[in-house]
Amino acid sequence: MNKPIPGTPITADDQALIDAAKALIEQRYLENRHHIASAVRGASGKVYTGLHLDTYVGRASVCAEAVALGQALAVGEKAIAAIVSIRHPRPREQHQDCKVVSPCGICREMLTDFAPGAAVILLRDDTHVRIPVEDLLPAKYRRHP
Repeated sequence: MNKPIPGTPITADDQALIDAAKALIEQRYLENRHHIASAVRGASGKVYTGLHLDTYVGRASVCAEAVALGQALAVGEKAIAAIVSIRHPRPREQHQDCKVVSPCGICREMLTDFAPGAAVILLRDDTHVRIPVEDLLPAKYRRHP
């Protein structure tokens, strides 16, 4: 049985990050195209957002986390303080609230490479919490031991 990952309470800046990702996906949701938005806060305090790019060939899809992280790095952010991802429900789903979701495994790898030390905002027991990105990927592969 997996033990639950604890977390620390979010900050006002973290709530603003959640709000930025939620606003983006609510504005740009398009079924089978964009259903997840991410927001990252750089060490500078600036917020960058990105949309999931869903494609007909799944391997060509690009996660929102990668798009948001790329936006931050492209303008010269040296470190990432926090990241959050929000999923928009499909029209046929019973619950229509946008919710915080955990990064997929590939994004966990990418985030530990490009945003070490960042906090990932997750939903635990109906409460938003901060988790160190490294806690989401135990025993990470490293090229050089």
